Amino acid sequence: MTRRVVVVGNGMAGFRFIQELLELGDFDVTVVGAEPGGAYNRARLPEVLAGTASEDSIELADPGWYAARGVRLLAGVAVTRIDRALRRLVLADGQAIRYDNLVLATGSVPAGPDLRPVEGVVAFRGRTDCAAMKAFAARGRPAVVLGGGVLGLETARALAMGGLPVTLVQRGARLMERQLDAGAARVLDRTVRSLGVNVRTGVSVRAVRGAGSVSGVELDDGSRLAAGLLVLCCGTRPSTGLASAADLAVRAGVLVDDQLRSVTDPRILAIGDCAEHRGYVNGLVAPAWAQARVAAMTVAGQRTAGYAGSPAVVRLKADGIELAALGSARAPGAEVIRFTDPSHGVYQKLIVRNGQLAGAILLGDTRAAGTLTQLFDRRARLPADRSSLLVTRRADRDAPAAAATVCECNGVSGAAISAAWQDGARNAGQIAARTRATTGCGTCRDTVEEILAGLAATEPSLVPA
Repeated sequence: MTRRVVVVGNGMAGFRFIQELLELGDFDVTVVGAEPGGAYNRARLPEVLAGTASEDSIELADPGWYAARGVRLLAGVAVTRIDRALRRLVLADGQAIRYDNLVLATGSVPAGPDLRPVEGVVAFRGRTDCAAMKAFAARGRPAVVLGGGVLGLETARALAMGGLPVTLVQRGARLMERQLDAGAARVLDRTVRSLGVNVRTGVSVRAVRGAGSVSGVELDDGSRLAAGLLVLCCGTRPSTGLASAADLAVRAGVLVDDQLRSVTDPRILAIGDCAEHRGYVNGLVAPAWAQARVAAMTVAGQRTAGYAGSPAVVRLKADGIELAALGSARAPGAEVIRFTDPSHGVYQKLIVRNGQLAGAILLGDTRAAGTLTQLFDRRARLPADRSSLLVTRRADRDAPAAAATVCECNGVSGAAISAAWQDGARNAGQIAARTRATTGCGTCRDTVEEILAGLAATEPSLVPA
């Protein structure tokens, strides 16, 4: 009998798992998603908000994709419980779906302050939230974004690009305090302000003002900000309610082994934001996709070394800001190599321990991110001239080397993109279909288009009229 595989969650992790599984054999696959429609690239929602990407461009699969592959899609459906004894999933409408393997890809939920729920307060997580923010932004009232991490910065910049007065409120003493040191945070602060975003650090929102709809916010230092929109981007926590109710072991996330199986029930797996592996919960795209691959091999019964973790690489993608951070920014007792060019918003820092890369910050120029990520991931010995690893901004910017990784999320090199071009891929969408480049965080799209433009210039006869 064909193995029945049920996936809860049709986000980027759940969808990638389905793709990987279908490549490994024939399975009876059902996916249950809380949102209507097919899978889409949640990481690119700030681009939709900014108007630099259309909603269609972030779609990963429409309902027809599932039907064509024999996958049963239950979209916009709530799951009430997991019946482990009978190995079935119970839905809100009373329907029960039997499984041989259950994969939890339930993602995360907002973890912010308990504010009075009024119209105009939006926790930015999905397409519906994005649409609501665009509607409020159209009214032209000032916006306040709570949270100085990657999503908060991308959201604030997106709203500012639409012409709104925007204030970014960060509870901590500096922006992106988990990833950046004080020097990088100062350069980032100047860059963000130069792009039209006011920044308030060391404060948080105490209360929302307004009768029925938000008219302003009160900060915990007593000051007030006018606002017709308050966006909550102040962190998430793993969505583990289903797992906890089914008595699966849960700490921060669902506890899994190296094969991504629940340590409580090996028939149930967890991947992505909701999974806790070796004490760590990873909320990034590339690790979720690496987990999806291992989980698919586990379900298919194929031998795998298992998931050993992923490098902590954070990319910020906002118009006018280039930022990549990996590893730890803390450097007590370590060798530090630093290059700064404040007039151009550039701050680069390498942290080296025992001859290996322990961390890096690339702000204002991220062309070395691919090389540094590979060195970091492989724990490779670094050359004696550490500074040669930093690519500083020059007027004669070199094209990406063929061997360099262009798409970090999918491990796609410049050579692979060139090969896809030679095989007939002529635009970014066709490159994505062949190689999956640009389908992750989206920060590589400009580089992919630069490579395509260069190839088109050398072989114009191959470019469609």
